[in-house]
Amino acid sequence: MKKQYGQAENDQERALEEIIAQIPDWREREIWYQPVSGGISNANWRISMTGLDQEFFIKMPGRGTEMFVNRLAAHDASRKAANCGVSANVYYFIEDFGVEIFEFLQGFRASNNGDFLDPDVRRNAARALRCFSNEEPLRLTKTIFDQAEEHFEQVREIGGYIPPDYRWVNNQYKMAKQALIASGIDVAPCLNDNLAGNFMLNAERKVVLVDFEYASNNDPHYDLALWFGEMFFTPEVEREMVEEYFGKASQESLARVFIYKALADIKWSNWAWVQRQVSQIEFDFHKYGLWKHMRARQFMQDPRWEEALRSV
Repeated sequence: MKKQYGQAENDQERALEEIIAQIPDWREREIWYQPVSGGISNANWRISMTGLDQEFFIKMPGRGTEMFVNRLAAHDASRKAANCGVSANVYYFIEDFGVEIFEFLQGFRASNNGDFLDPDVRRNAARALRCFSNEEPLRLTKTIFDQAEEHFEQVREIGGYIPPDYRWVNNQYKMAKQALIASGIDVAPCLNDNLAGNFMLNAERKVVLVDFEYASNNDPHYDLALWFGEMFFTPEVEREMVEEYFGKASQESLARVFIYKALADIKWSNWAWVQRQVSQIEFDFHKYGLWKHMRARQFMQDPRWEEALRSV
């Protein structure tokens, strides 16, 4: 429901109005705002005003997100993605609040898993990820190992949930890390948060990327693996997308993707158990973490796991 600026009734709306007041170009305009659903870490808002056809999108950082997100690095990634034409233009950045304001993507909607049954949508998404990865390096380099180990430590520090099979899974994680590092890792800009909702889609099936909070220089094989895991792609589709992205689907690339799918689930399970302790968002983070953890274990118990470790 739209609300006019100056009519805030709760803490979230008052925080949003404080941000709106920071924009000099907006101070003489009548402004309306309404919530945008979809995020599980932040509060998202759509902004419209008199005298402008363009609308805007504001993402308000959620409580505890400073444990995961470097806002300056996220802003750097947002700008570079916009520069190569695969994301929304950044209108304003309020560094003191860590808030980015984007042009609202008219005619686009958040995609869902079903959209990726369309081969054209899949290909366009892979091309958008590849375009971003071909940009100049980001200011932040944070591999999947950096991310996962940061969350391991955060869970311990705040007394989060530690699963009973943690020791076994962690041993498998260490084996995977050793194999991948020994084979060499080339990093490039990666989205690192490849939920369906972070791929926006229009009627012509053009795909653009949004939400660069977790973006960093990382192994692009991980970016693909995370995306594949979120989309539940078949092995045949995974091979097709690896070929689309890299130009060929080598045995080494497919092995890397298989291993990274497990590591992605490890990372996000621990992320969820940190969020369970700190977030004010109404979401069952514990259940989400358990599902991710169980799927990681399933990958690690798969007969292909040891073969993949040898193939990278």
